[in-house]
Amino acid sequence: MLNNKKEAYQLLIDLGAPNRLLKHVQLVNEVAEFIFKKLTALHIEFDQHFVELGIIIHDVGKIIYQNELDSSGSEHEEAGEKLLLENEVQPEIARCCLSHARWKSMTCSFEELLVALADKLWKGKRVAPLELKIIDALAEKLNKNRWDIFVEWDQLFEEIAADGIDRLNRSV
Repeated sequence: MLNNKKEAYQLLIDLGAPNRLLKHVQLVNEVAEFIFKKLTALHIEFDQHFVELGIIIHDVGKIIYQNELDSSGSEHEEAGEKLLLENEVQPEIARCCLSHARWKSMTCSFEELLVALADKLWKGKRVAPLELKIIDALAEKLNKNRWDIFVEWDQLFEEIAADGIDRLNRSV
């Protein structure tokens, strides 16, 4: 069972995570901090602890499939969930290994969508359908229309994505 970020990060190390994966986790977390700040400023309730743990472990399967650190692939997703469950990580946290990549085909919590979003934005990649899912969830939480909050959130996503090149350069 993972209780905090430190334990999750230590689990990655104990499982043999390469430095590149550890750096990736730090960069995705960097992006999440911008999103957390905005959510907190608007008094939006969400489980920040869940998102932090999900970000740290979402790519743990790349310890097994290290080729997927440099090229596309999805074998790390199920392998990561299995590895975490074998190490007694909460199933809902381990599920982030799947949901960060399969958010289109799975029913995902708001927090799982935030993990997926941070994992895209860190490298400057904008994914409109994912962003709209986030915006729609926010609109529901705020009891507003999607378009009442779209510009503000789209601008935040664009600002985060604009620094993607810098983060990519720091990832190696």
